[in-house]
Amino acid sequence: MEAEKPPQPAPATPPRRPRRGPLPGLGAFRQTGQLFSLAAAVVRAVFRRPFQLREFIVQFWFIASVTILPAALVSIPFGAVIALQVGSLTQQLGAQSFTGGASVLAVIQQASPLIVALLIAGAGGSAICADLGSRTIREELDAMEVMGVSPVQRLVVPRVLATMLVALLLNGMVSVVGTLGGYFFNVIMQGGTPGAYLSSFSALAQLPDLYVSEIKALIFGFIAGIVAAYRGLNPRGGPKGVGDAVNQAVVITFLLLFFVNMVITGIYLQIVPPKGG
Repeated sequence: MEAEKPPQPAPATPPRRPRRGPLPGLGAFRQTGQLFSLAAAVVRAVFRRPFQLREFIVQFWFIASVTILPAALVSIPFGAVIALQVGSLTQQLGAQSFTGGASVLAVIQQASPLIVALLIAGAGGSAICADLGSRTIREELDAMEVMGVSPVQRLVVPRVLATMLVALLLNGMVSVVGTLGGYFFNVIMQGGTPGAYLSSFSALAQLPDLYVSEIKALIFGFIAGIVAAYRGLNPRGGPKGVGDAVNQAVVITFLLLFFVNMVITGIYLQIVPPKGG
């Protein structure tokens, strides 16, 4: 009989390489890509049918109801501060006749779209983010996808369009109220003349100034709606994560708005020549 062979030792397994975690900084790029992907999905879903008209009307009325009064109240001191500051500066330079045009241009081009966007992001955007975030943690959106209903088309598109339309309409109201507030404070408090105020306005202002203001309002409303919807669709950590997502949505929207406003203003000043130039 052959002698039994001693058992061979099991081959040693080579040590595994430690898995590399995600590279630092990639999370921000990934979230930026997802944000742009959601924006593209919303743009595509706008042209699909059926359009959620009832949801759009409900969201439009809600956002308008929570932003109309604050926008009107905020625009008055903004217009007053701009008129007083510009009036003081032009008085030092001996150019009081240009006070009206300069203050009105500052209100229409810069102050009005930013006021509207900040209020839309702070009031309407936070409500949109909280609503979508609560639906997400209750798994309502997963149930909609199982039934073949697109949450983007059903919930996100009406909210984004509502923020854009409210921003467009509020921008016109804030421009009018801010201009009237600047007129009152310049004429009453600084001793200006109504004729000089109006003549300088007609001499410096032009229709493209109003156009760029409305375009800014539309873009700012779109950004506020997209950021709020993105953070609401991606909360972390249950109800506490929804609160954190609301805060993050407001902060991110503010940062994007100021950056986009700088870009649009720079492009506008390069493309459109000043009146009389």
